[in-house]
Amino acid sequence: METDQITQQRTLSWIALFSATGTLLCCALPILLVSMGFGAVVASLTSALPMLVTLAEYELWMFTGSAVILAIAAGVLWLRPQECPNDPLLAQRCAQARIWNRRVFWVAAAVWMVGFTAAFLLLPMRNLFGL
Repeated sequence: METDQITQQRTLSWIALFSATGTLLCCALPILLVSMGFGAVVASLTSALPMLVTLAEYELWMFTGSAVILAIAAGVLWLRPQECPNDPLLAQRCAQARIWNRRVFWVAAAVWMVGFTAAFLLLPMRNLFGL
């Protein structure tokens, strides 16, 4: 039973990381490249990978979906009671897996925040400060 919970936490942490990375690649990376003056790179990326344009059209849905996945992962990591086995070796592995699951979750949350900031907050902040 304990290994099932650890496997579920690990799976959710990795799904959260990949969904947050997807939002970063579709929406934040092109904005960052254009802001730095690399518009030709964005043009070549969108011609080589036309799915980026489709993903960018649905960026609100992507960010909402990945936020829901992050919230579910957070709920599984912190709200569910979890006990490690009595065997010392398994208990050590359980504790180590829990630490790594939380690390992967925080990396995913940081990647999501960078993508959200670039996609939704950067332009209004730029207009607000007149940059």
